[in-house]
Amino acid sequence: MIVFDLDDTLYLERDFAFSGYRYLDGWMKEREGIKGFGNACRKMFEDGERRQVFNRALESLGHSGNSDLIPDLVAAYRGHPPQISLAPDAARYLERQRGPFGLITDGPAAMQNAKIIALGLDRWIRHIRKTGDWPQGYGKPHPRAYEEMEGLAADGGPMVYIADNPAKDFVTPKARGWITVQIRRIGAVHSPHAKDDAHAAHVEITSFDELDAALKIQMLSVN
Repeated sequence: MIVFDLDDTLYLERDFAFSGYRYLDGWMKEREGIKGFGNACRKMFEDGERRQVFNRALESLGHSGNSDLIPDLVAAYRGHPPQISLAPDAARYLERQRGPFGLITDGPAAMQNAKIIALGLDRWIRHIRKTGDWPQGYGKPHPRAYEEMEGLAADGGPMVYIADNPAKDFVTPKARGWITVQIRRIGAVHSPHAKDDAHAAHVEITSFDELDAALKIQMLSVN
């Protein structure tokens, strides 16, 4: 069974961020009378800021004393209806191939579910595990989601995990005998470099158009 990651695998995570910034632009204008917040957030993101985008955006607009807004901004960002689309190569692959497919994704469950709905993934993906549905500590690289996918696989064939982030995505399925595939997208948020061989995927691709050939070569190499 082929199992996918979500962010920066099936779509670009930055697209969710930019969608959220656009939403917050209107939210801040209406609630606080602050203009330009969305553009300020996007500039922070494009300058490489990832952890304190909202704080830095407020500072850049001269509102550094509004840090009490941050929890509300985070909640509005996570809860906004995302305007996102599948990466074209991912859409082609899902349309072309038969499942059953799986999905394992970290992050707040409601936020990840909104992305799944916006992308229409239930059309193609039967088995979905959002680790945010579980208590803290079950996110990747915890084995729970991978174990559950193994229990759902019906064809007895190889398990494949396709994801982007070598810091956490590949070490567990690789140790469990899965074939691991890293997709390296231009504009992805996380570093594509693995810290050691255990965290590195078996094979790398830049598009789902390369996936079938890459899997065929990998399967031949282990047989």
